[in-house]
Amino acid sequence: MKFSQRYGYTPIKEVVQLESIDTETRNALWTALSLHYWDTVVWDSEIIDSRLRLSYHGNKDLRLLCQRLWISFFKKAIDTLPDNWNEVYNRLRDYFFKCEWFEVYDFIEFIGSAHPNDQKNSAFQRGTNTFLEKEVAGYRFVDGHIVQITAEEEIQAVENALTGGKKSPVTEHLKRSVELFSDRRAPDYRNSVKEAISAVEALVKSTCGVDKGSLGDLLKKLSGIRAVHPALQAAFTKLYGYTSDAKGIRHALMEEDSVSFEEAKFMLVVCSAFVNYVRSTLKV
Repeated sequence: MKFSQRYGYTPIKEVVQLESIDTETRNALWTALSLHYWDTVVWDSEIIDSRLRLSYHGNKDLRLLCQRLWISFFKKAIDTLPDNWNEVYNRLRDYFFKCEWFEVYDFIEFIGSAHPNDQKNSAFQRGTNTFLEKEVAGYRFVDGHIVQITAEEEIQAVENALTGGKKSPVTEHLKRSVELFSDRRAPDYRNSVKEAISAVEALVKSTCGVDKGSLGDLLKKLSGIRAVHPALQAAFTKLYGYTSDAKGIRHALMEEDSVSFEEAKFMLVVCSAFVNYVRSTLKV
């Protein structure tokens, strides 16, 4: 993770890629296209100059994919589609690496359902989602469509929690949670969740003026300072239980049980929102 990301100089909406796409992610998506579609081209050994032809019978599916791209995506006349695969490939690559971020997603979404082999399309969508998760992109294939899985409001909640208070154990826990969550080389969702709930714990301890106690007990103390709705209090008590039970985060850091991207994101957003809530209502 970059220095600017660890210490809050890069906004979280740039760490979690929303309405943008960086070079690494674009490269990863092109790799997915290559692995599932482009590298399947078949050579015609009868061609002396070793050109690759779309019209070669072994490239029937690839030819159909390119025809659909040409007609329905690029809106070009079919007679402008070259038969030379190298030429087609270079045009597609040139477009992919020069187009806008949202056009990249348009492109992969179209291809993800345009190939005549449904099994290949499904494998491409799964592979693409793996790359998108690794690159902490805010989009995924869902039922054949690219959808946003990180709302602007969620990102804003985390940013506000990181910047809304002075340097404290609360902000340090949240920064560490973001760092672990968004590490593209080795994301640690389990410990990201631990740090997120620890931020809530630290905030409630500080607000109540105590050094120890379970979050459930501390929330009861907090209710004596500022009325906290019983349902909200119960919700965070249960979330704390999720992170602390026999198979939970804190007591099973070395276990095989995995924490998903979605679970880690949920905990980071919810804990950040609670921090914002307490700070705004108690002016702390």
